[in-house]
Amino acid sequence: MPSDDLVVLRDVRKVYRMGDVEVQALHVRELTIRRGEFVAVLGPSGSGKTTLLNLVGGIDAPTSGQILFDGEDISGFSDRQLTLFRRENVGFVFQFFNLIPTLTAEENVRFAVDLASRDGVPPDRDPKALLAKVGLADRVSHFPKQLSGGEQQRVAVARALAKNPKLILGDEPTGNLDFRTGKLVLSALRDVNRDEGAAVVLVTHNMPLAAIADRVLHIRDGEIASVEINERPVAPEDVTW
Repeated sequence: MPSDDLVVLRDVRKVYRMGDVEVQALHVRELTIRRGEFVAVLGPSGSGKTTLLNLVGGIDAPTSGQILFDGEDISGFSDRQLTLFRRENVGFVFQFFNLIPTLTAEENVRFAVDLASRDGVPPDRDPKALLAKVGLADRVSHFPKQLSGGEQQRVAVARALAKNPKLILGDEPTGNLDFRTGKLVLSALRDVNRDEGAAVVLVTHNMPLAAIADRVLHIRDGEIASVEINERPVAPEDVTW
């Protein structure tokens, strides 16, 4: 039987060199993200939130330490191995939507499905069904410029689902959205988490958003300062900020 632990970090450090000076951006002594868990990561700008996300998602490699994903050590992967790892396991939703402007909503999602279909990954995701899952069944033929900011972000969520990922990473996905549309995006992420069983790690600087998570990590000066467990997570529609 597979372990409930999806991601495990052990004594992970990320150090950047600036000339003769080394700057430690992150040091995580121990962190586990479980399958199907919704985790919020809070902290001020420059605290290491995005660095943590990049390491967990295989965008970057640690300077030292061990990162296990589904039991496999990815900390020593080459750039090509990390590319394949991301493509097959991780969905990303960023603050800026990064949609292809010349493609419709359906085509943006289909492009992600086609990428995930290489090297034997089955294309078991229908773009229209994925868009319907995030409430955009009537927007499949619209181009990004014809969609609101919230609709574009929900296309990005559908695109992240294309590969049926084990993990979805959100880096300030509501940062450019108003209150109402931000709630719709949070609802889409929570529905994916509940219905698809994907673990979700949401980076935000907005403390009230953390109420929807199962667990909240507070990062300060590149380290996890504290961890909170939400026994009764708030529904996205009930969040106020």
